[in-house]
Amino acid sequence: MVFGSRVPTVGVDALSADDFLLDVREDDEWQAGHADGALHIPMSDFVARFGELTEKAPEGGRIHVICRSGGRSAQVTAYLVQQGLDAANVEGGMQAWAAVGRPVVDAAGAPGAVI
Repeated sequence: MVFGSRVPTVGVDALSADDFLLDVREDDEWQAGHADGALHIPMSDFVARFGELTEKAPEGGRIHVICRSGGRSAQVTAYLVQQGLDAANVEGGMQAWAAVGRPVVDAAGAPGAVI
């Protein structure tokens, strides 16, 4: 992957329940706590699993990319933009998501935690 230094960003407060969310954290992070309804493709598997994203992302819609704090998701966002997709990095990641009181669930659907 080749990454740019500037990527589109969006704050957690600007996201609605209908927005498409791609979580690029690793499996242990996802299992501990994630946004319900997000698509999970770890950054380490992203290029190999890119087709899953293109199948599930809304056609012509924006892809909101999230990780723990915003670093990995910024890299994936840059890659998506380079591929011609409408993508934005979620500023502050899952830490910001949880800090503003957005729900976090674990792998079983119970209340989760951001690790």
